[in-house]
Amino acid sequence: MKHAVNTVRPWQLLLFLAPAVLIYSLFSALPLVQTLGQGFFSADDSGTTVFVGLENFRTILLDPDWSAGFWNAMANNAKFFCIHMLLQNPIGLLLATLFSLKGLRGARTYRTLIFLPTLLSVVIIGFIWQLILSPLWGVGEKLMGFAGLADWFAPWMGQEETALATLSVISVWQYIGMPMMLIYAALLAVPEEIVEAAHVEGAGALRIFWQIKLPLIYPTLGLVTILTFVANFNAFDLIYSIKGALAGPNYSTDILGTLFYRTFFGYQAQVGNAYLGSAVATLMFLVILAGVGVYFVGVQRRLTRFAL
Repeated sequence: MKHAVNTVRPWQLLLFLAPAVLIYSLFSALPLVQTLGQGFFSADDSGTTVFVGLENFRTILLDPDWSAGFWNAMANNAKFFCIHMLLQNPIGLLLATLFSLKGLRGARTYRTLIFLPTLLSVVIIGFIWQLILSPLWGVGEKLMGFAGLADWFAPWMGQEETALATLSVISVWQYIGMPMMLIYAALLAVPEEIVEAAHVEGAGALRIFWQIKLPLIYPTLGLVTILTFVANFNAFDLIYSIKGALAGPNYSTDILGTLFYRTFFGYQAQVGNAYLGSAVATLMFLVILAGVGVYFVGVQRRLTRFAL
């Protein structure tokens, strides 16, 4: 029997990979490198670019005029991420588990409706929820009144104590379809032979889920976690579309993305500074890199043994 001969030549690989590598380098890698490098420079009184080392980072992290805003944005970003982890991913797991059950009527329709907000523009999402939650002309209070909960209604997006949590819940509602579909696909990939063998042994549905299906989808749950982390610490558009670059009230919804926007481009009375903005972007990159590194070193290795 003749063995198949690999006829792919190096120049063919280069030909097919070159467009993707070129586009990635020009529009992703090169701007990232330039941004990271710009954080080490500043401009003197004459406008000449000068190397200042870590001075921009010292200003962002330690200067009283800048550090309070940075650490406030960092804390808000951590809260934003924690709310997603406590709501979005567990609910996504629950929905995926329900939709993976055989014989569930209307499952395709429900999956489509839940995933639909993910496809909508963030500007549209922000406008819709402003229509719903506005205390002046929104329909939220009236809708809650139908359930006898009108007294519980409050201007949640206008209060410092509740604005960030409200925006986080809106973000969860919009993007819950992503973890749901990823986990749903992982549950469908669980071999039927294992599940049927567990049924033969007398295991119930709950025991099969907790002891068989859940461990087998741990790698997918880990992937969903790290994707949520990266997306949340890169978040900007929802806060900006609803609260603007000032992320009010009183910066209570300010996150790293909106802080970077104000620092780099300026906003209202604040003058933009590209060098300090690049320093903020670099710190964002380092935070995300550290989180991803901790995941791959401390978590991913332990989850590989559960992979299907």
